[in-house]
Amino acid sequence: MSLSHRQQGLLLTGGGALIMSPDALLIKLVALPDAEILMWRGLLSALGFLLIVLVRHGRGTLAAYRRCGGTGIAVALLFSLTTCGFVLGNQYTKAGNVLLILAGAPLIAALLSRAILAERLPRRTWLAIALCMLGIGMIVLDDAGAGSWLGNAFALMAATTLALNFTLCRRRPGVDMSPMLVFNGLIVGGGAAMALLLGKEGIAMPPIDRWLLVVLLCLLIVPAGVTLLQRGPLYLPAAEVGLLLLLEVVVGTLWAWGLLGETPAPIALVGGGLVLGTLVTKGLYERRLEQRLRSVVASR
Repeated sequence: MSLSHRQQGLLLTGGGALIMSPDALLIKLVALPDAEILMWRGLLSALGFLLIVLVRHGRGTLAAYRRCGGTGIAVALLFSLTTCGFVLGNQYTKAGNVLLILAGAPLIAALLSRAILAERLPRRTWLAIALCMLGIGMIVLDDAGAGSWLGNAFALMAATTLALNFTLCRRRPGVDMSPMLVFNGLIVGGGAAMALLLGKEGIAMPPIDRWLLVVLLCLLIVPAGVTLLQRGPLYLPAAEVGLLLLLEVVVGTLWAWGLLGETPAPIALVGGGLVLGTLVTKGLYERRLEQRLRSVVASR
């Protein structure tokens, strides 16, 4: 049986979040200066995004860009700010602070969708947002703290611009904005490269072990994961895309616990279970509602 419109959205968004789950961990492991990681992430991801667009659209690539219009330009600019906010947030404050602030993206998206699109969300979605934010808070309880106000501000910028990006995409139903991610990479990478060239240090290749991690993250993981996430608003409200994005937070934390040998606190395990349980329960409940609706339509 073919997947419904909503099921396709859940699959794309959830898959993108899982692919992106090692993102924060790899940024920490690479441990490059701010401008260098932004340059490589921007330029390599732009190449990866372009390859995906060419494979998907072929001779229709230019037409795919024309369909994006002015909204596509806004999406590219917003995601550039999201990229800078996420990377610099992880550089300047505790990882727990970044994750906790990013957990607010679904709430921000819900408020923006209500204000800009007049989209009304069912009560179950608001409840799921509240439970997931509680769960994320429990996960990062040990790591969150005062941190750096600058890093916290960068993380808030990432959460806000991401939510606004998904909300704007909903204004152009049926138009795939993911091709515009190429320009996001060029903006971020080009700006960082210019800063390095004008600075004293210049551009240098990282050590080979770090370079391999950079290529894995920026050329493969980011283009694949973000392309799927950017297609989410074609199928789901912006708040629900942001809600599924919390899978990245939970699974990313598991990556850190496993690869860095950290021992999670019991309350963090409870928090992760709360987030995953909420998302699974909500998904199963809405699947039942969808099946009932199909049955009613079929019986008429």
